[in-house]
Amino acid sequence: MGPITGLWIKEQTKLAILTVIETSQQQGVSARRSCSLLAIAHRRVVRWQQQARQGQPLANLSPGPQEPLHRVLPEEIDQIVTLAQSQEYVDLSHRILAVTAWDQGLFQASFSTVYRVLKERNLMTARGPGGAHNGHSKAPVRKDLTGPNQRWCWDISYLMTGQKGEYLYLYLLLDEWSRKVIHWRISWQQTAEESRCLLEGGLTDQNILDLPEDQRPEVINDRGRQMKAKPIQRLCEDHGMPQLFARPRTPNDNPFIESAFSTVKRAPEYPGRFRDDDQAVAYFKRYFTWYDTEHYHSGIDYVTPQQAHDGQRQIIVDQRRAKKLAQRRRRRAENQKPKPAHEKQTNITLTMPASLVA
Repeated sequence: MGPITGLWIKEQTKLAILTVIETSQQQGVSARRSCSLLAIAHRRVVRWQQQARQGQPLANLSPGPQEPLHRVLPEEIDQIVTLAQSQEYVDLSHRILAVTAWDQGLFQASFSTVYRVLKERNLMTARGPGGAHNGHSKAPVRKDLTGPNQRWCWDISYLMTGQKGEYLYLYLLLDEWSRKVIHWRISWQQTAEESRCLLEGGLTDQNILDLPEDQRPEVINDRGRQMKAKPIQRLCEDHGMPQLFARPRTPNDNPFIESAFSTVKRAPEYPGRFRDDDQAVAYFKRYFTWYDTEHYHSGIDYVTPQQAHDGQRQIIVDQRRAKKLAQRRRRRAENQKPKPAHEKQTNITLTMPASLVA
């Protein structure tokens, strides 16, 4: 067989080797000589003998501690489950649930920890109204952004009404850097005039016309007739805002606005149909206020769009990271404390030759 090196040896085989070595010693053969004949390192046998004297099992164990020292604490598990089952947060994904807990000071646990705790208790099924993402979408190639109001994206989406064949239209203008809703409108028509009012509203709200032309945002949209209309092209040209067009039938060229519409229509409170434009305006006024100031956005490190737009994103992320590290250290200290006698595990004892135990 060759030397016994670099191999995991079963517990019963170790016992047999120790028995052979003990029997050989009784007949005058040294332990080193026996190890040489068995092609096994002497220090390995000495370690087994020490473990046997101390009553430790000889079974192969993984190196290091059996449980991580920074493992989540029992009270944290209870807090995760309680928060996930509360009526207020029942529709939140495990990621948003974790971020909510971070910012409210409830617990500091990673996304994977919250996911694992909820999955073990069958709380991960259908959290929220939507299905799972396929994970295969790829972002289009774009120049890097370094701050807000460098690129805006906009589009128009149908809103169903109570009357078959009649629709309202949601005009939405979004900042790509912060995902903040810059401006929005509700209308019964899809027209270039409504589109122009949308863009002009964004210019006014963000004081863009006070900036030099080389610091004004570029605008990306698809190739609908409202986007290619002369008034829209003239507005962009007059205000020094380059207009970019997505490729036909390629929604990934303008992914942020498409994702925003998906988020809007997958919201638990979304009514599905609107009685009239007054109801739609009232709903979206509440919704976009929540979206900008309370919604933890997965694309911007789970801060709100308003926080990202105001330049607070990195500060908040650093604060969360510091709190998480502090909690990790606290867990390590708690988990290193000696356990009470009734919680200690009973070691498995093996029947060994008397000469080894003595």
